[in-house]
Amino acid sequence: MDPVNSLPPLPSPVPSPVPSLDVAGLAFAYPDGHQALFGVDFTVGRGERVALLGPNGAGKTTLVLHLNGILTGGAGTVTVAGLPVGKKHMAEIRRKAGIVFQDPDDQLFMPSVREDVAFGPASAGLKGPELEARVRTALEQVGMEDFADRPPHHLSYGQRRRVAVATVLAMEPEILVLDEPSSNLDPASRRELADILRSLDVTVLMVTHDLPYALELCPRALILSEGVIAADGRTGELLSDDELMRQHRLELPFGFDPRSVTMGA
Repeated sequence: MDPVNSLPPLPSPVPSPVPSLDVAGLAFAYPDGHQALFGVDFTVGRGERVALLGPNGAGKTTLVLHLNGILTGGAGTVTVAGLPVGKKHMAEIRRKAGIVFQDPDDQLFMPSVREDVAFGPASAGLKGPELEARVRTALEQVGMEDFADRPPHHLSYGQRRRVAVATVLAMEPEILVLDEPSSNLDPASRRELADILRSLDVTVLMVTHDLPYALELCPRALILSEGVIAADGRTGELLSDDELMRQHRLELPFGFDPRSVTMGA
């Protein structure tokens, strides 16, 4: 029996009256005329972990920058937890949709880990014991509570990646958007981050070229290619479709067989 085809249906997301993320007809062209997105449509339910896959130049970064209003002005709509992305709701959107960028040093700029994690909620008006509790919880979620008073630049790359995740978790987001979370991580740091992501009670959209990591962590995957969603389905099934993979310039590591992997919950 084919292990992929015999798998049970995708697990249902935690019931919610509205999805964490709804993208409808999203199209966008840069000022130089380059059209990056041509009409992107997908929905991510509350509690889902979804991988966003695609070759370089597919439009993944452009899409991510629309999710909390860094880019706006194209056609279509983006809705986060029922709120349309736009000026009226921008502060709340940026709290609900937290982006962890590929390079953690893009998010860490304060003298200590504690101050970096506190920066977002403090800027939103949190103070005193409530702020301290928010910082402590976020650091505990990523296993970095013992490093609160360390300068971020004294940490390893993997530790800085975890602190960058904590800076977003401190805002108590509904959806965590991760841009290439496993890049430049050694195997132990890669596994530690995977354990953290499994433990979080948030919706996850993970942009990655690391296809085994996508299979390990995300039951569902989207393939973005030439500015549109080319495929949407169970991660193992998409990665096992040789023709689909070739068509969209996706390649698994040599010898890796997605049919032989039992994906974690």
